[in-house]
Amino acid sequence: MPVPARPKIYHICHVDRLASIVAGGLLSDAEVQRQAPPGTVIGMSNIKQRRLTELTLDSHPGLYVGQCAPFYFCPRSVMLFLIHRRNPELTYKGGQEPIVHLEADLYDAVAWAQANGRRWAFTLSNAGSYYFEDRADLAQLDQIDWAAVATTQWPAVKERKQAEFLVEQSFPWHLIERIGVYSAAINAQVAHALPVGGHRPPVAVLPAWYY
Repeated sequence: MPVPARPKIYHICHVDRLASIVAGGLLSDAEVQRQAPPGTVIGMSNIKQRRLTELTLDSHPGLYVGQCAPFYFCPRSVMLFLIHRRNPELTYKGGQEPIVHLEADLYDAVAWAQANGRRWAFTLSNAGSYYFEDRADLAQLDQIDWAAVATTQWPAVKERKQAEFLVEQSFPWHLIERIGVYSAAINAQVAHALPVGGHRPPVAVLPAWYY
């Protein structure tokens, strides 16, 4: 499967974290630890710790995965499935309904990172595992398994479906192009959290982005 013409990237978060993202951008786990913004943490704490203290990027020696704001290249991620199934390793047990998808454009993200001196990379598989490869050259995007990224039948390609885009420290709110939600109720909560006079990306109920 070829590289999409305009690859999109997706970050998932609890709807109660949205106000802090609007105010201060989408933060890396390292920045979340430092700033302690309000809102529910949805990830696996043991893997977050590994990303903060053990896993670094070959393309940027010394930069830890946890020092980067993370995105997947697809909605309806493996992580969302674990949240949906209330995986026992998750502290968060609230299911997928309050989880929102923040969509941005990969090329716009890279252009912003380069203009602002932020290191960035993409991985060919899950950056929370001990074995992954990373790249910092858009000419190598064809090394991502785009068929695995796109499939909804992913057990055989689980690791490759979890390819990630990583940008150092934080990601600006104004680059979020669209917000996908599970239900009309969450849509209303999102609309309430968006700034009246600022950047208000379109919000849509998108069942295909959920389990």
